[in-house]
Amino acid sequence: MTAASFDIQRVQRVRKAAMGLGIVAVVAVAVMTRSGWGDGVVHEAIQALGLCLIALCIVGRAWCSLYIGGRKKAEIVDRGPYSISRNPLYVFSFLGAFGVGAQTGSLTLAALFLMVTVLVFWFTVRREEAWLSEEFGPPYAAYLARTPRFGPDVSKWKDQEMLEVRPRFFLTTLRDGLVFLLALPLFEFVEWLQKTGWLVPLLELP
Repeated sequence: MTAASFDIQRVQRVRKAAMGLGIVAVVAVAVMTRSGWGDGVVHEAIQALGLCLIALCIVGRAWCSLYIGGRKKAEIVDRGPYSISRNPLYVFSFLGAFGVGAQTGSLTLAALFLMVTVLVFWFTVRREEAWLSEEFGPPYAAYLARTPRFGPDVSKWKDQEMLEVRPRFFLTTLRDGLVFLLALPLFEFVEWLQKTGWLVPLLELP
């Protein structure tokens, strides 16, 4: 796979399209079900945990973009979060996916959102790694050997004193992360429709 044949933007577009279809499918499941915890303390605690994970996801993804923004095809980034995980931005996305599902008040749906996200990103990562291995050769092979795919392994932390920040990539990543917050009004609306009888759930999920 040559640099000319590899279009990382196209890979990302395909990944986002697949993710979108997966999310639509899981939302459809959420519409047809409801939390088995009712409206009590456990339900609220799951939603609060999810909100914390979404916030962590947004901040973490933006942090990662300071290191990787626009550099993935030009160099091996192995400092900051990329020194302890080869794909920290995706790891934070996993947290956000679980947080999105948790807004339903169901741990089952939270886990389902997480599984869909992991599956989509797994294929994306494999494709990216194949190209990076061919493009950068032994230096990237050494990076693969010392850094976990997802991890993280905090014992391997390395940083640098100064960063060249590219605002466009930072703001794009921040914008993409804020989309996770749409889960709050979306699932609140679904719950309201179920309580008012406009939607009749077919089963309850813990």
